[in-house]
This record gives sequence, structure tokens and C-alpha cells, in this order.
Amino acid sequence: MSTNASFTPPPGARAYRLSTARGEFAVVDSPVAGGGEPKGVVLMLPGFTGSKEDFTLLHEPLAERGYRTVAVDGRGQYESDGPEHDEAGYARDELARDVHAQVAALGTRVHLLGHSLGGQIARAAVLLDHSPFLSLTLMSSGPARISVSQQQRVKLLRDALETMTMAEVWNVMQAMGPPEEVGGPVRGPGDQERLRDRWLGTRPAQLLATGRQLCTEPDRVAELAAVPLAVHVISGAYDDTWPVPLLDEMAVRLDARRTVIEGAEHSPNTDQPPATARALADFWDDVPAR
Repeated sequence: MSTNASFTPPPGARAYRLSTARGEFAVVDSPVAGGGEPKGVVLMLPGFTGSKEDFTLLHEPLAERGYRTVAVDGRGQYESDGPEHDEAGYARDELARDVHAQVAALGTRVHLLGHSLGGQIARAAVLLDHSPFLSLTLMSSGPARISVSQQQRVKLLRDALETMTMAEVWNVMQAMGPPEEVGGPVRGPGDQERLRDRWLGTRPAQLLATGRQLCTEPDRVAELAAVPLAVHVISGAYDDTWPVPLLDEMAVRLDARRTVIEGAEHSPNTDQPPATARALADFWDDVPAR
């Protein structure tokens, strides 16, 4: 979870529900600065317990570089509908097919970016069919399951969700911090009520299913390396969810561009948005048009 999410869309951005063949998904869609023709369209997938608002601080700098950015709540995340208690709807292949439906609804090939859990969903979408994508960016998203310490935190969350309401779990998280957050209590830009609303809007089944996936995800790097698609591995300089040396090794295995954002941890998109946006746009600028 990025607790520095900003819930105020940037100027010119539009929040709406994107209609697809697999249902509607809440998005924030930010056009290119000055209304010009975009260099490309970027679809952004958030991480575990996150939402489209985790990318708010990237929209403006990427718009200045000529990219239209579309950040989406996945199935059962925050403002997108999903089953309340049926975990089958959140199987990895189902979430990957949702991504393909979102791209089809946008009507153009996209640069695909996934943060943390979103990176593993993005990888599954690319392995299902890479043709709708111009490139893949894995942001703070590793080759397989999360670290042992984070597995323990996710297990605590899953155990709590079996016996407590979402509101009760939120109160506990104020004291111990959420999964994927290194350190103490939930912190943010002073909008705790909106963070709480986001938490309460997320479906318990989504958290249970995707939490299990994070703890059991197999290594699919060799499969991804065989796909003819430009890949970028970007992270902060410290990460407890997937240690940075593991991300370095994954980038080598993928023959991918590797960027480390100094002064950032698991969420460079909120920790250091200007440097992160610059690295992202530099990569996309270098991807040959197809």
C-alpha cells in the first residue's frame, strides 16, 4: 500500500468508469499537456491494498513529456466493482483478462506499468498475449513471491479478515502498519479519511485472493524473457517486499532496463515522483514504435 496516495486528480484529468467487455473499472485519465497528440498511452496498475490514486503525482510530469496516463482500480479495488466474498473472481488469469479488456476499451496499444502486485498482474497479462502492449514496466515488483517478512504480514492480514470487519482491521492497521509498508503506523498527506474510505471500498475477497497470490507466486521470469517486448525494472533504493539485489538480478535475466530511484522505498511513484516520472518517460521515449 502506498499511504501517500493523493485523492485530488491533477488539472485536466478526468475520473470516470471505463466500460469494457468485462465490466466497468474506475480510472483517472490524464491527457497530454497542452492537448497535443500523445507520444503514447500508459495504463497503470496499482499494488496490494492500493488504488489508482497511488499514481496521481506521476500524471502531470508524464503529461509534460507527452504521455497520456490512465490509472485504474482493478477488480474489487476501491471504486471498481468486484465480488465481496467469492475469491474465484480474483484468480490471476481473471485479473490478466481484465487488463486486456481495459486496453481494448482504450482502443490503442499501451505502455503497461504495474506497481508491486500490479506488476505481477501486468506480467500475467503480457504472458497471456503481449500484442496489445508496447512495453512493460515492473515497478517494485519482483520475480516470484514476496519476502518472508512480508508474507508474515500478509498472513496476519488474511487471518484478521477471516474474523474481523474491514473497519476493525483498519483500526488495527493504525497501530501496526499495513502489509507492504515498512515501518510503523499508517501515514499520509493528512487525508486519513480518504485512505480509510479506500480501504473500506476494497472487497475482502480481493485482498484474500491477491494476498495468497503474493505469498505463492512462482518465478515466471524465463517465460517473460522469451516475450519480444521491451521491459523496464524500476524500484526505490530500499525495498523490504522484494530486496533490491533480487530486482537487480531479475533485470539481468530479462535483459531489461534497470532504474533505482534514490530516496525512495517500495513506492517510488509517491516517494520521488519527479525522478520516477523522468525515468519512466526516458524509457518509453526509447521504445521503438510498432
